[in-house]
Amino acid sequence: MPPWNFPLAILTGMTVSSIVAGNTVLLKPSSLTPVIGAMLVQALEEAGLPPGVVNFVPGPGGEVGEYLVAHPQVRFVSFTGSREVGTHIYELAAKVAPGQKWLKRVIAEMGGKDAIVVDETADLAAAAEGVVASAYGFAGQKCSACSRLIAVDAIYDDLLDRVVAGAKALRVGDPRQHETQVGPVADGGQFKKVAEYLKIGKREGRLVLGGNADAKEGFYVEPTIFADVAPGARIEQEEIFGPVLAVVRARDFDHALEIANDTDYGLTGAVFSRDSARLEQARREFHVGNLYLNRKCTGALVGAEPFGGFNMSGTDSKAGGRDYLLLLTQPKVISERL
Repeated sequence: MPPWNFPLAILTGMTVSSIVAGNTVLLKPSSLTPVIGAMLVQALEEAGLPPGVVNFVPGPGGEVGEYLVAHPQVRFVSFTGSREVGTHIYELAAKVAPGQKWLKRVIAEMGGKDAIVVDETADLAAAAEGVVASAYGFAGQKCSACSRLIAVDAIYDDLLDRVVAGAKALRVGDPRQHETQVGPVADGGQFKKVAEYLKIGKREGRLVLGGNADAKEGFYVEPTIFADVAPGARIEQEEIFGPVLAVVRARDFDHALEIANDTDYGLTGAVFSRDSARLEQARREFHVGNLYLNRKCTGALVGAEPFGGFNMSGTDSKAGGRDYLLLLTQPKVISERL
């Protein structure tokens, strides 16, 4: 069950990896992007995939998805989407239905609350560029998107000014136009969710950019930055999935890592620093599945940077790597005495 935000890339990876591992597949696309799922199935059939290997089952997640997960003949569930749905699937799959002869396995990738940490030794221009790209690419609708910037006190104001300037320069508009850098959010439901977080953010932080949502000509949300957000605030803890950035001030690097780790999630993170000892400390202590040093926290390269996270970010399945295929197989040991 793939998500709507990468309706072909994740869909293809989940489907084809299962086929390569020798499985048949029930493909239930996101209800927002069923046509792309249908086109993938058509392409696989035209490539010669035998009938019945991939079976296209579109429909509402609450009905079709629920039925498939609970069905006693389903052995394995692969899901990418929200924490709410992912934890429900995990619970439902754990129940043994009448006639079921196995314990179902689940791969779940459920989002994040990803942070970029910047210290006083960092290249601030590079850090600001990385934050803006990570926070506002795809209008922030990526599980790996930077939704928290944690800056040490010494460079907080300077870095904030640079990030505001970079975000302010982004071109918002029709995603079909080449010059557009930030398009609309996915649909009315997502728009309402992000708009509500804008209201929350105005209570929890200092609005320094954006803050408006307009659905007159599409579901557009301005690139938004809330500064001086306290650790533990809702916009610092909860996944928004929109172009909204919470900026948090840390006393020092140790405090910054403490704040970064203090969420239920653990998907991606980044550290900008020229101090090799601090980068080594981040390797040990920054508890995320994908950690990036002196670069943005989005854009994992398939085959080189297998992707997946800890805690409520999911089962850390590390999609995009060879080991991922082993999760889709059932080991069998055969011993023969000669």
